[in-house]
Amino acid sequence: MKKKMIALNAALVLGVSSIFTAPAAYAESLSDLHEKKESIQDKRSDIKVDIKDTEAEIDKLEVQQLTVEEQLEDLVKNLEETASKIEQKNNEIAETKAEIEALKAEIIVLKDRIAKRNEVLKDRAVSFQESGGDVNYLEVIFGSSSFSDFLDRVNAVATIAEADRDILIQHEQDKKELETKQKAVEDKLASLESMKAELVKLEEKQKKQKQQKEALQKKLKHKHEEAEEYKVGLEEEAANLAAQESAIKKAIELEKSRLAEAESARKKAAEEAKQQASSSSAASSSSSSSSSSSAAVKEAPAVSSGSFTRPAAGVVTSQMGPRWNKQHAGIDIAASGTVSVAAAADGVVSRSYYSDSYGNVIFISHSIGGQLYTTVYAHLNSRQASAGQVVSKGQQIGIMGNTGHSYGQHLHFEVHKGPWNVSKSNAVNPLNYVSY
Repeated sequence: MKKKMIALNAALVLGVSSIFTAPAAYAESLSDLHEKKESIQDKRSDIKVDIKDTEAEIDKLEVQQLTVEEQLEDLVKNLEETASKIEQKNNEIAETKAEIEALKAEIIVLKDRIAKRNEVLKDRAVSFQESGGDVNYLEVIFGSSSFSDFLDRVNAVATIAEADRDILIQHEQDKKELETKQKAVEDKLASLESMKAELVKLEEKQKKQKQQKEALQKKLKHKHEEAEEYKVGLEEEAANLAAQESAIKKAIELEKSRLAEAESARKKAAEEAKQQASSSSAASSSSSSSSSSSAAVKEAPAVSSGSFTRPAAGVVTSQMGPRWNKQHAGIDIAASGTVSVAAAADGVVSRSYYSDSYGNVIFISHSIGGQLYTTVYAHLNSRQASAGQVVSKGQQIGIMGNTGHSYGQHLHFEVHKGPWNVSKSNAVNPLNYVSY
């Protein structure tokens, strides 16, 4: 029995040595973490520049929006003025048409008067024909019987001739007046119609310009909203990166602590093996540690083997991939009732806050085998872990909920191989790390 216990102790020493005698590997892991930390610092610096550039773009868009709004106001004002002018021309055209109608009545009177004058002249001509046909003014004059009769006839002929001449002159004046009035009114109507046509063209042009400005205004508004959303995303990313930097720093310290503990455990195991320490005490110690770990995982899914465990009980209702014209960077796990959410692996909480999109969300930084991972737990009903807190695999960190941009109770779970960023370029499929 004693030999078996010695052999068991030797095996334990070898086992402990195999776990803790890899300082070079841990040193390499620490180096990787330092590199990740420096990478995050560089990223934060880039994000600050991006935020500044985005703010400048937002300012530019706001100026453009203000300019377009002013142009739209001017166009609306011009359209109102043009519409008023068109209405005025319509009124003038209506008045001119009424004037034309009145002139038509006057023209009828003039034509009637001319016709009557023509009848008078015609009757006189007939009278001349009935009195001889060839009778002319000379025959009338020289047909006088006396000098006194001659004078009377000369005066009569002169009067008749002058009257005929006056009638003919008035006739021509009336015709000319008629033609002048017709042309003046027609020219006025044509001018009014032409001016109205130009105003209608102007109105159409202004309406088209207004439509173009409204389309530009809509486009600028959309760009402004996108820029604002991008800025918020950058600010959120900057805050997350700052928190992750702190969490990674803490992870490095924990890694150093683990190295020290590993070295101490190795020496202690070697010393106990030499002294042939009792294996029963080691077994009871291992048992109590295991039970303590199990007790800490209350209401959480059973902790599985491997680096990651399931963060919550439930059914995967949406996997990683394209969704709603966007990339769904994680999986959705849904269940009813009060559902516990647990840390998928040992790590340090980098952020625990409320996000417009994520709702109540927790970010955890993990260092596993020298690789940095970040897990995200979103839409929580409540959070039970705060920034900077060290959490263990399977430890409850919150309750599943329906907060933020969410439709129904579920956990949105993301795994990032590296730090989280707003573009989620480091996102990997969580189902490659946890099984459902």
